[in-house]
Amino acid sequence: MATLGTSTILNNGWLNTIKSTGTSYNVAGAISVTLHTGNPGATGASYTSTQGEKHAIVFLSSTQSVLTQSGTPTWTNWTGTNGEIVSHVAIWDTSGTGGNMLWSAQLSAPKTINTGDTFTLSSSSLTIASASN
Repeated sequence: MATLGTSTILNNGWLNTIKSTGTSYNVAGAISVTLHTGNPGATGASYTSTQGEKHAIVFLSSTQSVLTQSGTPTWTNWTGTNGEIVSHVAIWDTSGTGGNMLWSAQLSAPKTINTGDTFTLSSSSLTIASASN
């Protein structure tokens, strides 16, 4: 099973940006998030929620190697499977057909969502470990 975290596409983009002859990497278009009932896998295609649409997500400028969510993507009036247990998210750009998964993460606790419920992703962040002295 693929590990959670940044995708190969995002990692290669970052690495090519810092390479002395590399090209600058910019995420294509708006960023969005999808819900998953298990580990989304390396491409974000696994365990997609029955409420599969992407929702816009915005991040603040990074500070101290942390990128933090601003705003709260909300799925209102749940029409997916009644009693579905959502446990993971995937973050996407809008490149190409369907976009590229940038990273995936596990929720702090799985959430059972029933028909008509509202689910709000209240916080998310991406932290890159910095070298310590």
